[in-house]
Amino acid sequence: MVVPKFNEFMLPLLRLASDKQIHTMHETYQILSKEFKLTQEDRNEKLPSGRQFTFQNRVGWARTYLKKAKLLSAKE
Repeated sequence: MVVPKFNEFMLPLLRLASDKQIHTMHETYQILSKEFKLTQEDRNEKLPSGRQFTFQNRVGWARTYLKKAKLLSAKE
């Protein structure tokens, strides 16, 4: 499977935050990878720069934009 685009992670991140619990990034990655049925190979795909995993990068951008829109707090 191809790693989803960053905007596809936004709604699942909001749903996850709606439980009012604090989730570590590791836990968030685990939950989202299961929801999107990503394999370990998918999760290990790197950006062209080779410096970061594509999956983690896209989840990070989704979080950033949700925070800028004030839909997530820094703790979420």
